[in-house]
Amino acid sequence: MNLTSRRKNLKKIYEPIGIALAKTHLTPNIITVISIIFGSLSAFYFYHKEPLIGAILLFFSGFFDLMDGVVARENDKSSKFGAVFDWLADKFVDGVILFSIGLAYTNPFLTVLAVVSNMLHTFIKPVVYAEIGFEERKKGKINDPLEGIGFFGRPETLLSIIIFSILDYFKILDLKFGFLFITVLTILSLLQRIFYLYRRYNKDYD
Repeated sequence: MNLTSRRKNLKKIYEPIGIALAKTHLTPNIITVISIIFGSLSAFYFYHKEPLIGAILLFFSGFFDLMDGVVARENDKSSKFGAVFDWLADKFVDGVILFSIGLAYTNPFLTVLAVVSNMLHTFIKPVVYAEIGFEERKKGKINDPLEGIGFFGRPETLLSIIIFSILDYFKILDLKFGFLFITVLTILSLLQRIFYLYRRYNKDYD
C-alpha cells in the first residue's frame, strides 16, 4: 500500500492548493495549529459516535497537515522547529483520534494496543536517525531510510478511518471492525520495519 512512497504522484494533486495558500499570510506553524484544531474536534465527534462529522474534520486535519510543508517550501520558511512541531502535531492528532475511537467503539486493551503500535510505528524513525544516522536532507526534509518500508503508515491509517467511518454512518460496516483492521495492519507494518532493520543492521559496532 504505502501511500508515502507515492508522494511524488500525490503531490501533483495537492501541491497547487498549497502554492495558492502560500500567497496568504498564514505561516507554516499556524497551518499546523489549524491541523491540530481540526484533529481535536474530530476526536471529540468520534468519541460521541458521530463518525461522519469526525471523518470530515479528520480529512481537513490531514489536508492542512499536507499544506504546512508546501507553504514552508514555497515561502522558504522551513525550519528545524517547524519540522519537529509538525511531527509532534501529527502524533498528537493520531493518538487522540485512535484513543477516542477506541474508547467509543472498542475496549481499553485494543485501544492501548492501537495507540502504542501506532506511536512505535512512527517513533522507530527518530531512533533509527539517532542510532544509525541518515544520509542527507532534501529541502529541509530528512532522506528517510524507512520511507518505503512499512506498508501501513499514517496516510493509510487516516484514509482507513475516513472510509470505515463512512461505512459505519451508512450502517454498512461497524467502525469497530475498521479499528481492529487498522490495529492489526499497523502491527504487521511495524514488524516489517523491525525485520528490515534486523536484516540490514544486525551487525556489531565497528
